[in-house]
Amino acid sequence: MIALIPARGGSKGLPGKNIISFDGKPLIAHTIEAALSAKTVDRVIVSTDDRDIADVALKYGAEVPFLRPSELAGDDSRAIDVYRYVINRLNDGSREVINECVILLPTAPFRDSSHIDEAIDIFHTRKAESVISVTEFDPPVRWALQENPHGTISPLFPDLLMKNRQEEEHFFCPNGAIYVFSVPYLMEHDSYYGERTYPYPMPAECSLDIDTEFDLRWGEFLLNQSLSGGDT
Repeated sequence: MIALIPARGGSKGLPGKNIISFDGKPLIAHTIEAALSAKTVDRVIVSTDDRDIADVALKYGAEVPFLRPSELAGDDSRAIDVYRYVINRLNDGSREVINECVILLPTAPFRDSSHIDEAIDIFHTRKAESVISVTEFDPPVRWALQENPHGTISPLFPDLLMKNRQEEEHFFCPNGAIYVFSVPYLMEHDSYYGERTYPYPMPAECSLDIDTEFDLRWGEFLLNQSLSGGDT
C-alpha cells in the first residue's frame, strides 16, 4: 500500500498552508509522520509542484520522485487527475504495479497512524472498492434548510425533520483525512464511490481540515486544550 500526500503550492484561503507551522513543525509533517508510522503503509509519496514543499517532505522522510506539472496544480485541477498522473508515473517502468492507494491530505493533523491502519484494514477485510473517512454531520443533516426562489426557506429533508432524534439515521460527511481505493476501480470509473464503498467513521475532534486562518486557530486551541488536559 502506497500513501500519496497531495500538496500543491497555491492556496488562497490560507497561503502556504501545507508548510505553515502547526505544533512546532510544518503542517504536512504531521501527515508524513503518521503515514511513516502506519504498519499498513509501504511507501509515503508527496505530490507537489512546489520546491519548498518538496524540501520539507524530504526532510521528514517522504519520497518526492518528481514534481507535479503546473496544469495539475491550479485551482480548477481535479484531485482524481493528480492521483491518475502520479500512479501512472510510478507504474511506468516499475516491476510492481500499484493496485491500491491511500490518499492522505496534509491538512488533517489530528489523523494518526492508527486511523490509517484501521481504514486500510476495513478496505482489505471488506474487499472494498474504496474506504472513506467520515464524521457525522453536526448539527444533524435533518436540520438543513434551503432558500427558495422567492427568498423563503424550507426544510431540505421534511420527512427527516419530523423524526425524533432517536429515530435518526446516520448521515456522514467526508472529513478529508483518509481515502483508500482500488486503483483499477478509480481508473475505470473516475470516482471514489462505488457499490462497495465503506465509511471509516472518525470523531469530530480528529476530523479537523485546516483550510483557513480560523481552522488553524481552532486547531491550535484544540491542541492546547489537549496538552493542558482540558475538555475538547
